[in-house]
Amino acid sequence: MSQIAEIRAFALPGMPLFGPETSIADEILASLDLLGETLRPGDVCVVAQKIVSKCERRTRDLATVEPDARACEIAAATGRDPRVTDLIKAESSELLRVTPAAIIARHRTGHVLANAGIDASNVADGEDERVLLWPLDPDSSARTIRAGIADRTGIRPAVVIADSMGRAWRVGTVGHAIGCAGLAVLEDRRGTGRDLFGRTLQATIVAVADSVAAAATLAMGEGDEGTPVAIVRGAERWVSADDGPGAVSGLRPLEQDMFR
Repeated sequence: MSQIAEIRAFALPGMPLFGPETSIADEILASLDLLGETLRPGDVCVVAQKIVSKCERRTRDLATVEPDARACEIAAATGRDPRVTDLIKAESSELLRVTPAAIIARHRTGHVLANAGIDASNVADGEDERVLLWPLDPDSSARTIRAGIADRTGIRPAVVIADSMGRAWRVGTVGHAIGCAGLAVLEDRRGTGRDLFGRTLQATIVAVADSVAAAATLAMGEGDEGTPVAIVRGAERWVSADDGPGAVSGLRPLEQDMFR
């Protein structure tokens, strides 16, 4: 009988409020110690985008933003703060849909999501005029955290930076990998995998990093849980010693965009 696969995700407790002076690598290790756990080869550390942005000083004070004419037009059409629409525009390579419900943007990193990932949730009290932007380079952020953990422990876990996004045709958000180091982003089963009846798989490409991010996001929660990091175990067959091409390798090329 073949061994049954098991993948486990658990959130790390005791995390502080993160800021520019906080080491994410140090806090991951301290929290594991609090749990009586240690990192194992093949572990994946999934880190919420918000704490990465805070540590990388990717907050913006809206009082310093002077919206241009186009941002004011978008704000008038959507009922939004023109300073926020100015930031959405600045963080995007293209605005795909502008509606009161959401502004669907192609972020400058290539990811397509609502409002270019700009968020005011989980920003500290007294900072009502501040918003969070995505890290400048989420893949680089993942590599940096991975290297920091390796320097301290000698173990190189995979690292995923996760954010929650909506999906076309579906209600609700799911964790997605926006940055990745040491984990296969995709597993291409076409031409090599087989179904139960021996037929060769023709179209199956597994979104490994997104699947790991989604599982971890369920464990972390998305409200006041205060657990912005989770460890995923059981995915070691997709973990590699090299950092890999990053989450951007999972983006569909523009020439394959079926909705343009």
